[in-house]
Amino acid sequence: MTRAQIAATISEATGLSKKETEIVVEGFISCIIDSLRRNETVEIRGFGTFKNNIKNPRVARNPKTGEKISLGKRYIPMFKVSKEFKKIVQDSITEISELKTK
Repeated sequence: MTRAQIAATISEATGLSKKETEIVVEGFISCIIDSLRRNETVEIRGFGTFKNNIKNPRVARNPKTGEKISLGKRYIPMFKVSKEFKKIVQDSITEISELKTK
């Protein structure tokens, strides 16, 4: 599902225009990105948590040339799904699979 499809779905459900909904979706995404830039955690209860995972400096190797490369400290954005979200998806897929096998 793309951003445009998400905006269209929300627009249909709320009655807002597609343009207004696209602005809200963009604002939501920008808010998460800005928070991660400040190394803040974003927790949305029932959905999940966005946070930075810190990777320590290390020496890596270029697999093509074998050359050693020094990698500095890095911050990798991560998303961890909530238990509730995970259960809803698991239960839904299980139901669909059971219906298909019947």
